[in-house]
Amino acid sequence: MPPETHRAIHAVWRLESAKLIAGLTRYVRDIGIAEELAQDALVAALEQWPTAGVPNNPGAWLMTTAKHRAIDHLRRVERHGRKHVELGQAIDARRDEPAAVLDAALDDDVGDDLLRLVFTSCHPALSSEARVALTLRLLGGLTTQEIARAYLVPEPTIAQRIVRAKRTLADENVPFEVPRGPELAARLSSVLEVIYLIFNEGYSATSGDDWMRPTLCEEALRLGRIVAGLMPDEPEVHGLVALMEIQASRARARVGPGGQPVLLNEQNRALWDRLLIRRGLAALERIDALGGARGPYAVQAAIAACHARALTPEATDWARIAALYAALYQLSPTPVIELNRAVAVAMAEGPAAGLVIVDALVDEPALARYHLLPGVRGDFLFKLGRFAEARVELERAASLTRNARERDLLRERVAACDRALAGESR
Repeated sequence: MPPETHRAIHAVWRLESAKLIAGLTRYVRDIGIAEELAQDALVAALEQWPTAGVPNNPGAWLMTTAKHRAIDHLRRVERHGRKHVELGQAIDARRDEPAAVLDAALDDDVGDDLLRLVFTSCHPALSSEARVALTLRLLGGLTTQEIARAYLVPEPTIAQRIVRAKRTLADENVPFEVPRGPELAARLSSVLEVIYLIFNEGYSATSGDDWMRPTLCEEALRLGRIVAGLMPDEPEVHGLVALMEIQASRARARVGPGGQPVLLNEQNRALWDRLLIRRGLAALERIDALGGARGPYAVQAAIAACHARALTPEATDWARIAALYAALYQLSPTPVIELNRAVAVAMAEGPAAGLVIVDALVDEPALARYHLLPGVRGDFLFKLGRFAEARVELERAASLTRNARERDLLRERVAACDRALAGESR
């Protein structure tokens, strides 16, 4: 196959697969079968496009091909009397409909179908890992190999998660719909959590040799923008998009020439993407225009905006950031947020003030294996000239992190403690 054809098919699949699966799911009422039908259409494209050429409207070609396979599937279900009797009844009702009517059944409400697919793939009946894998598969168009590579997990593990997730959705009879009323808020939080988990793994990889995984950041941003377009009146959707846009703006500055991490105050801010920052700030303005109190994602976006507006590290309004973390803690009282507040307080008032907050978190069970707790405490101790204590904390942080780049950075800090101690002994 010519490389350019292969690239074209890959690009079309990334753009069109979610709409394809969403429309087919509404028709066949099974997300697993819908994905199989979409994959069949992709196989047909791989077989035909290299010789026939890429069609002028490749998305429509895939949808038309998938429609024919959906009709064949429903007729087989009816003919063999399988358990989904209602599907056979559906095809009975539609058997004599003209092709244009059947086309409309799949093409109407594409946006609604995508939203249904988002809520279905992020259903709380699935584990967090399963929701992430299924979302990247169905909405991101990533292969199991790509997801496995991004998360440094064996490919069979990802494949099993996806299979089990689809089986769970079928066994639980999860409806292909957007929930309404009180259930919407709970389900929406699951959707936003999944997108944020994907973004965070790309922004600060939990393990492996790379500090960042840009593909995951890009996929999360794309998914967030889709949901924001489909749910324009939901402030927290815009809050998450604002947060991701502003965080992603620092991507080029966060990694050094050798792939090493570059911390926030050491970054070349000229490398920050001003377009992404403007988009993030515009999303924040959209939240204010919608009215009401800011939710957790919007508050985090406001914190990110404080950094984005500061042209130099010295211009950062750390007092406001500390206040925003205090407000965030009221909304979501977790020790990780308190640890972040400690960093802001230390920057605003000095490391001794930050250390008081961190010392109160030392016995927090949720942070027992969290490498950033000893990492932050070690940083404060170093700045206070308590180098021996700092060394112990930074060594512990290095032993807890699973990211090789971060481990190297922490070991450099340990070496700095050694040099400081050697200087004291002279």
